[in-house]
This record gives sequence, structure tokens and C-alpha cells, in this order.
Amino acid sequence: MANDTTTSKALLKGLLLKPLSIAYGAVTATRNKMFDCGMLEQRSFDIPVLVVGNIAVGGTGKTPHAEFLIEMLRANYHLGVLSRGYNRRTKGFRLATPESDARQIGDEPYQIYRKFGDKGVMVAVCEDRCKGIDRMRELDPELNLIILDDAFQHRYVKPTVSIVLTEHSRPVFDDEMMPAGRLREGAGAMHRADIVVVTKCPDDMKQIDYRIFTKNLGLYPYQQLFFSKYAYGDLTPLFPEEAVATPPPRLLSMSESDTIVVVAGIANPKPFIKKIRTSKARIRGLVFKDHHNFTRNDIVAIIDKIKTAPDPAHTIVVTTEKDAMRLRDFPGLPKSLKRRIYYMPVNVEFIPTAIHGNQDGAREFAESVINRLRRGGQQ
Repeated sequence: MANDTTTSKALLKGLLLKPLSIAYGAVTATRNKMFDCGMLEQRSFDIPVLVVGNIAVGGTGKTPHAEFLIEMLRANYHLGVLSRGYNRRTKGFRLATPESDARQIGDEPYQIYRKFGDKGVMVAVCEDRCKGIDRMRELDPELNLIILDDAFQHRYVKPTVSIVLTEHSRPVFDDEMMPAGRLREGAGAMHRADIVVVTKCPDDMKQIDYRIFTKNLGLYPYQQLFFSKYAYGDLTPLFPEEAVATPPPRLLSMSESDTIVVVAGIANPKPFIKKIRTSKARIRGLVFKDHHNFTRNDIVAIIDKIKTAPDPAHTIVVTTEKDAMRLRDFPGLPKSLKRRIYYMPVNVEFIPTAIHGNQDGAREFAESVINRLRRGGQQ
């Protein structure tokens, strides 16, 4: 009976939101047509601009894929990364510096800066991407590639190459327009992309699954399709100088006497939590909305989870890499908590498929991106 009630409520909610989704879809479609016919102007730049984005709201893995691209391209380009800096507490253009934190530039740009800022990669945030690119080039005229993070809908910039991500468990062809669904614009907008990546694919994905995605996405001949999955790294202390365990604990080495307090404030925490559950440890969870700004009450709640665990001495906190960026600079974080906080880095692996002759997936993806950049976006 409870399941029937839940289903009925979901159907009713969908029916009530459907008119709003139709209206929202009409607005976005009109806006796109205005760009397509030149009523709204797109600006081109004399250096390549690579856009990484999605059509659905959050959870597709933009930041790990952007990091993959940065690592892949920084040897051949003097590049800069520009983001809006979602949920930051500042406005306008802001250049990432050693004094920056997640509150000033946003958690994702901060994460990128901490990884690549000392490797010659400029990171900045600005709501107006055109102004942001101009300002970055004023500061460093030697820049010869800009990566725009989460800017597929920011059409005032004409991209050289567009990469769009869609999540395996929530593909665009099974979704609806906001607010009934998660789509920012209609699935047909995928055809503006040069490259489409199906992200967070399972390890046991079958060849029939690849064919299903290929058919349902219905990409044009000029577009290329790739598949990727997450590869989680070892637990890493957020505060190495304070960490209680040396070396850090390993998930597969933890036992039933251990407890993990999982803290996640990302759009889709399910893959992260699934990875944590490979451990035999007890799991206690605290899940927040995406880009959640932690409060004193949240810190108290985390500490309470530790104190009320069966064995607090054998209890650690594990969070996502993005959440770690916001916790890292939280003012007045107790030392007792710093000693127990770990995060789990995530990397992207590209899957070899029959589509590309079962060749090295990462190499095929890299060659596609680089060739398109060199040809000005043309395949």
C-alpha cells in the first residue's frame, strides 16, 4: 500500500509540473532559435574555446572530466579554466590565488585550482563568460586555450569544441524538462555538441547497452560518442598533519568493528555511497543538497555521529572530493574532527568499445578532442 501511495503521489506531482515543463521548454527553445538565427549574437575568440557541460541539472561528472581534459591538454597548451563559480559568496570576475577558498570561487573551481594552479593553469570565475575570457587574456596574453566549465547553455560564447555529458543511470532520452524532470533544455540540444560522453558507466556494462545508448541518443555523423566510468582512489586525509591513522585506512581492510560516517553534498551521491559500501564497516550517512554550504549545526551533527558510533575510536568520516573543498576551510573546525576526515578522489576512465574498434578509450577521446581543436571544431 505504501508503494502504491508513493507512486500515486509521484504521478500527481508529474501531472502538476508538466505544464510548467512545457512552458520552460518553450522558453529555452525560443532562446536557442534566437541564437541559431543570429537574433542573439555569439562571440568568437581568436583562441580555441573548449566547453564542457551537460543538459541535465548536476550529477554528470563535469569536474572530473574537466580535470581529465586539463591533464590531457596542459602539456600542449597554455590553458585557462573559467567557471561561473556556482554558490560562491562573491560576484563578478575573480581570479583563483593561493589565498582563495571555496567560499570565494566555488568548490569546483577551488578543487581544480588546488590540483593545477601550481602547474601553470589559470583558474578564474565569472558569471559573464565573455567578460571572463577577456579579463583572463588581459592578465595572461599567452593563454592559447580556454576551457569553459558548465557553459553549454551559455551560448554568448561560440565554442570551438563542445563536449556534453549524460549520466548512464539518468540519460537525457529518459528525462523531461524542468521542473518535472532534470533537463535544462530539450534533448535535441545534444546535436549542438561535437562530442557526447555517457558517464558513470557500470563495470559490467554489456555491448547491447552500448548499442542501446547509440540508438537512443541518435547522434549525427559529425558527432562522436564515448563512454566513461569513475575510478575511485584511496582514502586521503583532508588534514594530513592531523590524521589519526598512518597510513590512511583502506576501505577493503576495514571490518565490522569499524564505522564510516559518510558525508555527501553532491547532486548524485549514489555511486560514491556504493563505493563506500564495498567496505565491511558500519555506514552512517549525512546527505546534503549539491554544493551545500556547511554550517555549525552540520559539524555538530557529524561529531554526534562519531560520538554515538558503537566504537568512536574506530570511526572515521569519509566525504567526496568536492565536499572536502568546502570542509577544508571551514572556520574553527575542531581538531578532533580534523583527525578523522578523509576524502575519496575520483578519476575518469574511458571505456574501449566496438564503436572505436575496442581501442584505448582514453587515447581515442584525446585524439578526437585535439584534432577538433586543431581544425577549429571541424571533424
